[in-house]
Amino acid sequence: MGALGKVLLYQGNRHRNVLLPDFSEGTAVSANQHLIIDSGKGVLLDPGGHKIYSRVLSETMLEMGGGRLEHILLSHQDPDIVAAINGWLMTTEATAWVSQLWLRFIPHFGVDRLVIERLKGVPDEGMRLPFGESEVWLIPAHFMHSPGNFHVYDPVAKILYTGDLGASMVEYREVTDFEAHKAKMEGFHKRYMASRRIAEAWAKMVRQLDIEIIAPQHGAILRGKEMAQRFIDWVESMECGIDLIAPRLSLPQ
Repeated sequence: MGALGKVLLYQGNRHRNVLLPDFSEGTAVSANQHLIIDSGKGVLLDPGGHKIYSRVLSETMLEMGGGRLEHILLSHQDPDIVAAINGWLMTTEATAWVSQLWLRFIPHFGVDRLVIERLKGVPDEGMRLPFGESEVWLIPAHFMHSPGNFHVYDPVAKILYTGDLGASMVEYREVTDFEAHKAKMEGFHKRYMASRRIAEAWAKMVRQLDIEIIAPQHGAILRGKEMAQRFIDWVESMECGIDLIAPRLSLPQ
């Protein structure tokens, strides 16, 4: 994907949403790290793996400006999200949150017993998590693509962070031509998302939100209500996962 600079997605009197610089390199999949700051308190989304840990930590502390990182949100269990979680728990006082399904699996990434109590489970129905003078909503997005999966909604900035949903590997930070961008998303979504039925349920749920930006964990963001609606409509209509794979299953020859 190449090196891309940070982007300020929202700026208010006490509230700020930052898409951190792209620190990816080599053959590792490129991933976005997002930081939300409110009244000097911070929430970090999907902090990533070991190779980018020190740089993401440095950039996060710089953006915090002496504030306190309170929460680390892990959308699901993949290594590009959680591999460096022990480092984050050892060097900050933050609490990490992940689907309760993965609490017994995340320790395999080397979480030290001294910090394991700060790894907390999110119930299937999601939750609202206060920080600063605000809150973020952990919204159930199970099977999109992980069976224990959460998206994050910031009601102040009106940003929906969608994890792997909306993923693309592109050389730009923001989508300007949705029709052209669809081709950059289709291959991944057809294989990694579970089924059209769950996509339809997700679309029905998130249409209740006031969304100005959709920000996935990989690739370009979608800015504006019209762009967000086009993306939701596209997700709702896509055939993916078992819709496509099941009819083709056969024994190897």
